[in-house]
Amino acid sequence: MVLNEATLKRLRWRCRRGTRELDALLGGWLDADGAQADEATLSAFDELLEQPDPLRWDWLMGNAAPPRADWQEMVDAIRARDRV
Repeated sequence: MVLNEATLKRLRWRCRRGTRELDALLGGWLDADGAQADEATLSAFDELLEQPDPLRWDWLMGNAAPPRADWQEMVDAIRARDRV
């Protein structure tokens, strides 16, 4: 994945999940941390976006833990920033 504005735009579009809460949480992380993220982190975020909304919601609400450590780091950062 090439770190450029086109990549960030594509990820921003993918953050639009159809629920305001998920849109705000995922888009908020991308806006706050995406431009400074390395290629591996953005790739992991892209893969996180492929997961079903109910799973991601449970992870973000602290009801379950993601199966990957890199996803857990993002979830923790989102929860800390948004005090979820």
